[in-house]
Amino acid sequence: MMISRRVWVSLMGAAGLASASSGALAQETVKIGMILPLTGPFTPIGKQVEAGAKLYLSQIGGVVAGKKIEIVLRDDGGVPDATKRIATELVVNEKVNVLAGFGLTPLAMATAPIATQSKTPLVVMAAGTTAIVDASPFIARTSFTQAQSAATIADWAAKNGIKKVVTLVTDYAPGIDSEKFFSEPFKAAGGEVLAQLRAPLQNPDYAPFLQRVIDAKPDAIFVFVPAGVGAALMKQYVERGMDKSGIRLIGPGDITDDDLLNGYGDSALGVVTAHLYSANHPSAANKAYVEAFKKANNMRPNFMSLGGYDGMRLITEALKKTNGATDGPGLIAAMKGMSWESPRGPISIDPDTRDIVQNIYIRKVEKVDGELYNVEFETYPSVKDPARKK
Repeated sequence: MMISRRVWVSLMGAAGLASASSGALAQETVKIGMILPLTGPFTPIGKQVEAGAKLYLSQIGGVVAGKKIEIVLRDDGGVPDATKRIATELVVNEKVNVLAGFGLTPLAMATAPIATQSKTPLVVMAAGTTAIVDASPFIARTSFTQAQSAATIADWAAKNGIKKVVTLVTDYAPGIDSEKFFSEPFKAAGGEVLAQLRAPLQNPDYAPFLQRVIDAKPDAIFVFVPAGVGAALMKQYVERGMDKSGIRLIGPGDITDDDLLNGYGDSALGVVTAHLYSANHPSAANKAYVEAFKKANNMRPNFMSLGGYDGMRLITEALKKTNGATDGPGLIAAMKGMSWESPRGPISIDPDTRDIVQNIYIRKVEKVDGELYNVEFETYPSVKDPARKK
């Protein structure tokens, strides 16, 4: 049984956490509780999402429907128990109107019951497992799903002479999604998956896995690792001479993250991936975005930054539709079906699933004006999560 936000807050206060009045009451400031990994191995994810969200807010002047928008930022260190505790504190003590951020799937999943019980909209700006939006009717997503990119690169690989593949993914929900939604369509199109390998999320050593790939002699290795941690795998891929052995590296775009790509050196040239965004995306909106992002943050934006940038736009546009009303059911209803032109291209929020629909681009790493970029050369338009089609 779903209970009201007011009753939920009261119950939490009775449990000793705090006493608080409803955050849904009319107020002049709308608070967005943003929880991200800002320390630990997933810090790059948090920094990019934070930078994107703050850039959008600065561009609109920080005021919507006559109300000031305030980000209440918290670091969960990438630990689900911390995420859940912080989310509770934000709803009960800070009286935030929206929860946002969530760098990894376990962090979003840990917070979903809090969103449901308190009727607080929760905007996922980074995590990519399909099941997240099903965990609460108050969740909407502006990032991506792993299945969107994995199924797209499977289709492209099967049509472009790649017949035998070994998959290597990080052993947690997004990795398993990537493995599943690459392997199934690739095999259906006549391809062969020689082996499916899974590396641990924390402190992985890819050497034994890559040796098994070399021994299997595939046409390509399909790789998924979380954004920000692909450098170690790329280093070991090159150290073993795999870049010159004829075993191609393909995958979702996490492995050629725009934020890290220049650090890989020329060994990354020619790597083909499928993904939602490239800093090299050739649109006027993206050129303006990249220029503003670099000026504000002194770093190149990556796909995670778009989750924050577009997430903040989704929240503020929903507030416009409700004339500033902050009740959870009204805000989440306003988000459904919303569409706009993002720096990544046209996107929308599916009114039935609350998940993002977006273009997925096939890209190849090339050198442009002395820097490495993911250069798009083919577009799969308006891709829904393939898991939703079944």
